Amino acid sequence: MNFVEELRWRGMLHDIMPGTEELLNKGMAAGYIGFDPTADSLHVGSLAQIMTLIHFQRAGHKPYALVGGATGMVGDPSGKSAERNLLSEEVLQHNLAGIQNQLEKFLDFNSGANSAEMVNNYDWFKDFSFLNFIRDVGKHITVNYMMAKDSVKNRISGDTGMSFTEFTYQLVQGYDFYYLWKHKNCVLQMGGSDQWGNIVTGTELIRRKDAGEAYALTTQLIKKSDGSKFGKTEGGNIWLDPQKTSPYKFYQFWLNTSDADAKTYVRIFTLFDEATINALEAEQDAAPHLRTLQKALAKDITIRVHGEAEYEKAIKSSEFLFGNTGIEFLNELNDDEVIGLFEGVPNFAIAKNELQQGINAVDLLAGVTAVFPSKGEAKKMIQGGGVAINKQKIGTVDDVYNTDSLINGKYLVAQKGKKNYYLIIFEG
Repeated sequence: MNFVEELRWRGMLHDIMPGTEELLNKGMAAGYIGFDPTADSLHVGSLAQIMTLIHFQRAGHKPYALVGGATGMVGDPSGKSAERNLLSEEVLQHNLAGIQNQLEKFLDFNSGANSAEMVNNYDWFKDFSFLNFIRDVGKHITVNYMMAKDSVKNRISGDTGMSFTEFTYQLVQGYDFYYLWKHKNCVLQMGGSDQWGNIVTGTELIRRKDAGEAYALTTQLIKKSDGSKFGKTEGGNIWLDPQKTSPYKFYQFWLNTSDADAKTYVRIFTLFDEATINALEAEQDAAPHLRTLQKALAKDITIRVHGEAEYEKAIKSSEFLFGNTGIEFLNELNDDEVIGLFEGVPNFAIAKNELQQGINAVDLLAGVTAVFPSKGEAKKMIQGGGVAINKQKIGTVDDVYNTDSLINGKYLVAQKGKKNYYLIIFEG
């Protein structure tokens, strides 16, 4: 497999240093991508770079995943990002463990010569004194070089200078490449197109310090066709950790992709070959309402991130909310999964003793809860057959519910019409 050509037909390739493709076609080479350890989980914004490493390894090359333990302890050198605060060593180690567990789902860490490896730049910076760093590294890259490299960005932003922290931070990233080139025979750094400047700082340091050769490759930054930011919803990031983003919500994120974006994402985020993708697109174009492409995309990514069982559960969750799956399905879910399934749905927390003597439907829906704003409205809609509890239509306004009615001993699910759900949680 030609790694560069694979990225090219998938629409992932952005820029590549001359000679890179020729080098990779000669045989196995080592390359790396850096990941930010500011959280104990990666999110879907990291998936494009993970996929790049997957293709790199599938092409017979050796992938390194660099986690910035040292740079993570610095935080955001510009001071502008609330998501990149200074981290303690304890928090950092926790984050690194979480990230490694996730990367092991995607990369093969036991495949012989081209096994993936995870490296942490804290390991080579922890005993590197500031004076030694300036003497051995800083003298090779000038401030003028950094400014020239970033001149376009500076002109756009109106920024005419670079703080000492930012200069040092970029130099540290350049040294990461030098270190891996020197000690791991790593000849290629990859990353998003916004990382090109940092990458070529590394290749320049390798050239100036040891007269060595190294290469650079960047991928397209992922954008949504409507111009909004990829990977975020109103609730924030879509994480790979099921404790942060439930498999159901993860599945729905991909399922709700627009037709235009689905055609882009299926190339970037799946391992489907070109013929398979072309066939899926043909089906999509013939019957867009079936959302064939979105379903294939969501299934593939959900299984690779969360596994087959969680994918099946996500399907059942969708069918429960939008189809005819019975209430018994909730008995298969734990409390976190139930709450995750009904995320964004109005919910009411009620003391369980409210049910000890039983409570009629009207008092339940317009007394102890506010599913209806008034008892009169509740009665009218119940009598019209438009209200259900636990997927069963309420027969009369005098129907009574008690603890025997609870799902998982804790929940009632009220429904107005087909799509308006309310979760009633009984506590105590």
